[in-house]
Amino acid sequence: MLALIAGTGALPGEVVARLEETPLICAMAGFAPTSVEVDVTFRLEHLGSFLVDLKSRGVTEICMAGGVGRPSIDPSAIDAATLPLVPVLQAALVAGDDGALRAVIGIFEQVGFTIRAAQEVAPDLLMPVGVPTRVQPGELDKADAQRGRDIVAAMSAADIGQSCAIRSRQAIAVENAFGTDWMLQALQSRPDGQGGLLFKAPKPAQDRRADLPAIGPATVELAAKAGLSGIVLEADGVIVLAQEDVIETADRLGLFLWLRPV
Repeated sequence: MLALIAGTGALPGEVVARLEETPLICAMAGFAPTSVEVDVTFRLEHLGSFLVDLKSRGVTEICMAGGVGRPSIDPSAIDAATLPLVPVLQAALVAGDDGALRAVIGIFEQVGFTIRAAQEVAPDLLMPVGVPTRVQPGELDKADAQRGRDIVAAMSAADIGQSCAIRSRQAIAVENAFGTDWMLQALQSRPDGQGGLLFKAPKPAQDRRADLPAIGPATVELAAKAGLSGIVLEADGVIVLAQEDVIETADRLGLFLWLRPV
């Protein structure tokens, strides 16, 4: 039996829509999803008891999908089943995003759960290699894409982001803790030219069972408003939500979408 730990955003709903059997949908308090109905809500202070509950329900597999922040922990609320996990949870809360996810995945696996990625249970969340839009990338875009790949790879060492904006082989913005949309919105206020592209890819060494980067129609809208000419995604490494809408939006706004092989 599969349990989906759902966070914010559209991804949980898109995962559930692709499954033949509805999973047990769980959410951490404070990060309730809006795209699916939640069956079980848990607090981080009760994580141990939550895992015991999942076992009693016959859950054997866990998929994590959607955004979840770092909650503050009330030490007085930690229950007995969670006390042994406190050192790992404390380390996770101060680690980078990838380190935090690895720690949480490790807790689940130690209890005996199999972790399945969203793109594993719903493979068509990933688009095939190619350019599905009317506008095609040019030679300068190809050079910018390679530059973007190098920059995201360098950013991964600091665990700070999964995307950047490139123009004429120069980085004009890089993603930080506020995310890709914030980066694109910040670009809108900078009248420093037109053209360039958004490059988005997973960190080279990240665990792809959770927190795979994603885009949707809103990302295309923001890229256009930022004056960019297209979006380049690492094929098999970035989830595309509402894929038909993404392509239609890119065509309407005159942007290219390139699923680039690694």
